Amino acid sequence: MGNAATYFYDANDSARPTLHKRVTPNDSQFEEQQVRWNALADFLVDDLKERSGYPIRTWLQGSYKFATQVRPVRMNEEFDIDLGIYFCWSGHRDTGDFSPKQLKEMVQDSLGRFGAANDDVIEVLKPAKPRCCRMRFKGNFHIDTPCYHLEEERDERSLATEDNTWEDSDPKSIYLWFKDQFEESHRGRVRRLVRYMKAWSALKFKDRQGRPSSLLLTILVADAAQQLSEELPAGDDDALAAVLQKILGRLDDNNRMVPNPVDKDENLVARLTDDEWRAFVEKIGSFSKTAASAVLDENALAACSKWAVEFEYLFPLPDTKELEDQVAKLPAVRTLPEVRVSATSRDNPNLRYTGVNGIGPIPKNCSITFELTNGMSMPSGTQFYWMVRNEGDEAEDISDLGHTAGTGLKAEERSAYKGSHFMDCTAVLGGRVIGLKRVLVKITGVPLPKRKSQRAALIRLLGRR
Repeated sequence: MGNAATYFYDANDSARPTLHKRVTPNDSQFEEQQVRWNALADFLVDDLKERSGYPIRTWLQGSYKFATQVRPVRMNEEFDIDLGIYFCWSGHRDTGDFSPKQLKEMVQDSLGRFGAANDDVIEVLKPAKPRCCRMRFKGNFHIDTPCYHLEEERDERSLATEDNTWEDSDPKSIYLWFKDQFEESHRGRVRRLVRYMKAWSALKFKDRQGRPSSLLLTILVADAAQQLSEELPAGDDDALAAVLQKILGRLDDNNRMVPNPVDKDENLVARLTDDEWRAFVEKIGSFSKTAASAVLDENALAACSKWAVEFEYLFPLPDTKELEDQVAKLPAVRTLPEVRVSATSRDNPNLRYTGVNGIGPIPKNCSITFELTNGMSMPSGTQFYWMVRNEGDEAEDISDLGHTAGTGLKAEERSAYKGSHFMDCTAVLGGRVIGLKRVLVKITGVPLPKRKSQRAALIRLLGRR
C-alpha cells in the first residue's frame, strides 16, 4: 500500500480531511438536494398526470443514483441531479397522444409552475436543453429532468428530444449493469475511484464542452476494476494507479471507441472532437505517470505533493506535526520556507495583523499578504508554488475548497470564511519537492463593522450646520 493511501480514504477516522471526504457532498448538502428533488418529483407526478392524462413515474438517474456524485470543484459551479420523468402508455412510443417535443414542452411548463410557487428556485433554463429541461436552485445545484415514454409491460424506455425525435435510452439498465459488476463489499471502493476520476476531470477540463462525460469515466473505471478483480490493490492510491494504467492501455488515438455496455451501438466518446479526444488521452497518460511515481515514493509528503499535481487543492496534506516529520526526511533539504503574513481589514484599515508562518484569529474581509522571508537562501533555481486549502462548513457549503494562488516570493488573498484554513508554500527544485510550509490562517465568524469616517463623528459631536 502506498504512503498516501490514508490521504485518499481512511475508514478508521471519519474526521480526517481525506480526498474522498473533500470531493463528496456533505450530509447537509445531500439532505438539501433530497428534500428539493422529492418536492419537485411529487409536484410533477400530480401536475403532469392531470395535464397529459397518463400515469407518471419518476426515477433518479446519473451520478446521484450511482452514488458517485462529487461536489463542484470551483465556486459558482453546481451540483447536478438527474430526475427522469416517465409518461406511461401501453404500446409503441409513437402511439401516444403527444409528440416528443410536446412532452418536453409540457415538462418545461410544469417546471415553470413549480418555480413560480417556490422562492428557492432561481430559474427554469430557457430554451430547454436538447435532451432535458433544467431547473436551477439556490445553494448551487440544478435538477435536470429528461422525459421518456415508458412501456411498463416490456420495461422499455425512449427519451424525448428537443428536435421532436425519440432516442433509445435506458438509464435503468446501465445502473443495473454497474450494480451487478461488483459484490457489495467491493462496490464502495469502485465508487470512490469513480469519484476521484470525476473530480480530477473537473479540475483538468475547465471547459465542459470538452470534458469527458460522467458516464464515460464511470464505464472506464468500472471496466478496469473488473479486469483487475482480485488483483485490485488494497489502498485507494495503489488502486487508482492500477486503474489508470488499465485505462491508458485501453485508449488509442486511432481507435476512438468506448461502447456503452448495455448498448454496443453507442460510442461514449462520439461527442468528443478529435482534438478533445487527444487531449483526454494525453491527460490520462500524464495522470497515470504521476500516479505510478507517487505510489513508489517512500516519503508521505512527497507522495502527497505528487498527487496534488493532479488533484491540486482538493488533495490534503499531512497535519502540522506529521508534516514537520516528513519535511525533515525530504532529500536535498537545506532551508525550509519561512513566511511573513500580514493582514489589513478592508472595513477598517486601522486594524492590522501580523504573524510568521501563521496568523489569526483575524476577521473576515481582510486583505492578506504572504511573503517569503528567506527565498534567497533556498538553492538556486528553486520555484515556489502557493496553494490555498479551505476547510470548514462555510467554505464547504459553497464548494470553495481552495485554489492555486500563484508562484514566486509573494501571494495575495482575502479572508472570507470562518474556520482554520491553510496557505501552503511548496519549494520545488528540478521537479522534486525540497520543502513545504503550511501557513495556518484562523478566521473569526463575523466581519468587522465598517469604520465610520471622522467627518461623521464630528457631525455627531458638533451637530449638523
